[in-house]
Amino acid sequence: MDFSRWLAVVCSHGGTWGYPLVFLLMAVESSFIPFPSEVVMIPAGFLAARGEMALGSPAGDFALSVAVGVLGALAGAYVNYFLARGVGEPFLRKYGRYFFLKPQVLDRAQEIFLAYGRPTTFVCRLLPGIRQLISLPAGLAGMPLGPFTGYTALGAGAWNAILVSAGFALGRSTAQMDYGEITTRGKVMVMEHYGWVLLGAALFLAAYFGISRLVMKSQPTCRRQEGAKEADTP
Repeated sequence: MDFSRWLAVVCSHGGTWGYPLVFLLMAVESSFIPFPSEVVMIPAGFLAARGEMALGSPAGDFALSVAVGVLGALAGAYVNYFLARGVGEPFLRKYGRYFFLKPQVLDRAQEIFLAYGRPTTFVCRLLPGIRQLISLPAGLAGMPLGPFTGYTALGAGAWNAILVSAGFALGRSTAQMDYGEITTRGKVMVMEHYGWVLLGAALFLAAYFGISRLVMKSQPTCRRQEGAKEADTP
């Protein structure tokens, strides 16, 4: 039995295995192992809409699918983050090819992280090809765990919500479909509106850097004022 057929069988038992499977596969997807999140979260949304997940409530299962997907994504991201912090860049470059990490891909992830900093751990969660691996340069750069967790959870939550929404819409508007059709049609729906995803990511970066510049400009003024007060103090 090939992998897609195995997933189809598991999806038919979504009420029992749905959430453990979502967590496990999203953890795999978020690590360095190449695995598309679309094949997990879109069917989860479809099953949620039809009341075939554990709660039996479309709204509740929608929210829980997104939440469990975020927890799985964080688990996989932590694997990359702590691996990078533990073994360092030379090890990743020398042995990365043995666990699906090509040097040119690591180079690209580092270029993006160094160019844009911490917000990339959010934005890159919305971008195919780099989504999983942005955790590696974050770990190599020693990004604090708190901001890393927050940005990663925010990005994973946004992406998971998009995928679950696509599956949910299919589950609400169409008759029963097989696993392959759910995934294929859900991907088409997402890509038709992907421009809005990119626009949202661009607006987020613009807002972040705009606020950062305002904060940086205000700091010298505050320091001058504090220095003046200290000079006036007898």
